[in-house]
Amino acid sequence: MGGDRAPAEVVAGAAQASLDRKDLELILVGDAKRLGRLLSETRHDAERVRIHHAPQVVEMYEKPSEALAAKPDSSILVGARLVAQGEADALVSSGNTGAGVLACARHFRLIEGVGRAALAAVYPTEMRRGEKDDPFSLLLDVGATLDVTAEDLVSFALMGAAYASRISRNPRPRVALLSNGSEAGKGPREVVAAHQLLLETTGLNFMGNIEGVDIPRGTADVVVCSGYVGNVVLKMLEGVSETVRSLARYAYKEKLLWRAALAMLSGGIQRLKMITDWEEYGGAPLLGFDKLFIKAHGRSGSRAIANAIKVAHKALQSGLIPDIQARVTDFEARRGVRASLSPENADHGARSHRGHR
Repeated sequence: MGGDRAPAEVVAGAAQASLDRKDLELILVGDAKRLGRLLSETRHDAERVRIHHAPQVVEMYEKPSEALAAKPDSSILVGARLVAQGEADALVSSGNTGAGVLACARHFRLIEGVGRAALAAVYPTEMRRGEKDDPFSLLLDVGATLDVTAEDLVSFALMGAAYASRISRNPRPRVALLSNGSEAGKGPREVVAAHQLLLETTGLNFMGNIEGVDIPRGTADVVVCSGYVGNVVLKMLEGVSETVRSLARYAYKEKLLWRAALAMLSGGIQRLKMITDWEEYGGAPLLGFDKLFIKAHGRSGSRAIANAIKVAHKALQSGLIPDIQARVTDFEARRGVRASLSPENADHGARSHRGHR
């Protein structure tokens, strides 16, 4: 029920997914009468789609915490509850992002060793990566956790690397911290501390810090930052791609010479449109919980919804959450060994041994 074009486009996307994949069961959560009417008008596999009634909806403009308190039977809360109870395996929504994150926080549990969840986003880059030559990288966090610790940033890096390796089939994704300089000592204290932890205590393909200019170049496959910084960056990237297309349309209408030039550049402009088309990517995950949530863009149409469903299915089939758990557990073990071998601990042990003698 959530999203600028819901519920019609969401139903259409789910209907298409039911025809494309024979190993899915889809539960449409929301106003049963409206959903039933839309579904009856759309070609779908009736054996694979069912409706679960939820009488309330969190609108896109509502403040998440207040809306969830006032609407305990909202579709996003009911959907999260179905996943938590094991009636579904993953939640997909194009609705209010904050409400989706809070609904998951209420009904899902954090993976052991993960302190905070991270909302990821994909963005287009010059470089391609993985077995499928994906033209995008992963940015996280983009809004779930505004204030972070060094340990949070390390968790985000581990989770992002797991997602990139499973979804893009990129076995050694390049991971970077977003900072105001490439030097190890640049950035806020949590970024500096995270840099050291990532370098010394993880087995990631960590390339150090990158700057904002490196993001669209695709220098890194996974870019890690706080939710505050990530949200600003994401909105800026979306705005730039939309502005470029608007300027191209304006130029086409304005002068014959510009029209001729744009005609010659049409192949490149079409490629830009293709790689910045978020409908193609479907959605991005909320990582850190023991259950899966895929957040589709608020303006998602049927194609984006169908692709978001496919992303959720792929993440489940690939064992994403167990992979994240294994990576976090390995980091904790490495950190414990490193701490026990530190000079401070060695000196303390020597003093204890002398005292015992």
